[in-house]
Amino acid sequence: MKSLSLQYFLPIIMAARCVRSFHLRFASIRAASSIKTSSALDNIQRASLWSSRPQHSKQQQYYLSSCFSSRLFSTSDEDAEGVKKRVVFLGTPDVAATTLRKLHEDSIGKYEIVCVITQPPKRRRRKGKVEPSPVGAVAEELGLPVLSPEKANDKEFLDSLEQEIKPDLFITAAYGQYLPKRFLAAASLGTVNVHPSLLPRWRGASPVQRSLEAGDNPVGVTVLYTVSKMDAGPIIAQKEENIEDENSDDATATKVLPWLFEIGTDLLIESMPDILSGAMTFETAQAQDESQVEQAAMIDSSEAEMKPWEETASALHNRLRGFSMWPGAFMYLEVGEGSEPVKFKILETRLLEEKAEGGPTDVIERGPSKKDGLRLVCFDGSVLEINRLQPATKKPVDALSFINGLQGRTVRYVKAPEEE
Repeated sequence: MKSLSLQYFLPIIMAARCVRSFHLRFASIRAASSIKTSSALDNIQRASLWSSRPQHSKQQQYYLSSCFSSRLFSTSDEDAEGVKKRVVFLGTPDVAATTLRKLHEDSIGKYEIVCVITQPPKRRRRKGKVEPSPVGAVAEELGLPVLSPEKANDKEFLDSLEQEIKPDLFITAAYGQYLPKRFLAAASLGTVNVHPSLLPRWRGASPVQRSLEAGDNPVGVTVLYTVSKMDAGPIIAQKEENIEDENSDDATATKVLPWLFEIGTDLLIESMPDILSGAMTFETAQAQDESQVEQAAMIDSSEAEMKPWEETASALHNRLRGFSMWPGAFMYLEVGEGSEPVKFKILETRLLEEKAEGGPTDVIERGPSKKDGLRLVCFDGSVLEINRLQPATKKPVDALSFINGLQGRTVRYVKAPEEE
């Protein structure tokens, strides 16, 4: 009878001790937090085990969102034999959420994702509710703890990383914040990044966009160690991929970016055993050739105007491919002699190999076949076919529908009104 009683109550006793341990271990973060009435622990609400959807505020420097798990915290300052390496993942958009899913699946039985760091929740739709980032949403779904610092150099955030989480490795994928030296020093195995370009070409904020704008083929992805200088760390692995048809929708940034992140994630997973075992280190990775560096500057909306009077059809087509996600491409068309120029978004184009007969012209006409789109002739005689476009404040139309609505009117491209 006594034995039966002990077996019955032992799990309850152990659970109580675990909860008490959790509260004791979390006390240091609570004490350090600048939040007076709404600390990270106060924001954790009970649901199933422990889960949270904390409200973001200006006071709150970071928050924890997770299914209750004591694995967020390191239990020892030293690695014990057989203890899994502790990995912290950083990312924000959809492409990084896909990377997190694949890493989580790969981690089973090999290493442990103890925490996810992402940008704070925000309103993602007009008048909508505050929502977590795509990475934050996936982390909650997978039951992973989430930290969302306003700034990665926040002292209390960095204190919690060093004193409580104690990661072995950071993995970043489109996180969106500069990582200070103190952060980079917090993981014993360093910080590894998935970057969608063939470094050292296209370091910076818009690697895929600039690569496509430049007409690069092949494109590629790099797994590298992170240093203070942007995208300048030594290379762990790299892979090239050819774009088969530069006229297809698959050749736009909208499709190429997630494609490269999937390839990069697979490349990272292949490299994880060497990274975690120490067979691959910062010192043994391949240094970048600084003489080959190209900067991928952040895109400005002013770059989106198509200027056939001074740019080739190839340049216009490649910019449209690179800017497909944002800000797109546009030009002003005069529909009918003497009419007010109208701004049109150019949504889909096809680069033609032919040259225009008779040289350049500002008149835009349909090609010789009824299935052809609008022919835009550039200053050098190169030809770009426009297959979809969108007048300002109206719905997108295909080229055939646009032509049918002209009713004999002539269409010309013109410079933006403010440039005249």
